[in-house]
Amino acid sequence: MKHAVHPDCWAFFDRIYCISLREREDRRAAARQEFAAVGLLDRVEFVLVEKHPLSPERGIFESHLLCLCKALKENATKILLFEDDVFFQRFDAHALHEACISLEKEADWKALFLGCITNGSRRTKERHLARIRYRCLSHAYAVQQSFAEELVQEEWRDIPYDMLLQQYNRAQYKGNFYAPYPLCAFQGLEGTDNETLYIDRARRLFGGLPFIQKMNELYQNHKVPLLLSHAVTLLLLALLIYSLSQ
Repeated sequence: MKHAVHPDCWAFFDRIYCISLREREDRRAAARQEFAAVGLLDRVEFVLVEKHPLSPERGIFESHLLCLCKALKENATKILLFEDDVFFQRFDAHALHEACISLEKEADWKALFLGCITNGSRRTKERHLARIRYRCLSHAYAVQQSFAEELVQEEWRDIPYDMLLQQYNRAQYKGNFYAPYPLCAFQGLEGTDNETLYIDRARRLFGGLPFIQKMNELYQNHKVPLLLSHAVTLLLLALLIYSLSQ
């Protein structure tokens, strides 16, 4: 399925990378098709990495920092990173373009996630931009230069990369993580290469990451009306039971 592409929807980003294990040419082939469909293929640089011999989590951590270091050496100010199992759904080039324009007005922004799972999401005054409380997933996100400079100073401390991002969001940068609305980038239909993580296996039991991402976004952006509708339903059910018992 081809997507309508705004000619400037990716111009916001100075450097764009896709992380891929050297032996996963199949993943790169699939990723190229995804990037081509959204008008991004000519701008993405694939960064090939070796699989960590002992710890997939450490391999992911080091590969993301490798890309950030590479971008900083080239003096990039807005860095977009993908993992090679990314795919796009509900992609709206105009919405992404508008979200990036809106983000330009937010001088304090640190990260923009094209796809993730959140602990909360609040729409801004701008139609296509939301502030998020980030929980996990790092398959499609951008960081500002100042935040990248902080991240590359980190050393491996047995903390998965997305958990490190979550810690920054909770501590230093509350309110500084954003996402376009709607989210448009999802993580692989077949799961990740990080098979040692029990959480990845559990996610598959609940429909896989794409389904979980969509349900999470639906809930977090419509939490109040959803909770109210459930409360009203329970109240009506209680009244019905009461009336039948009389």
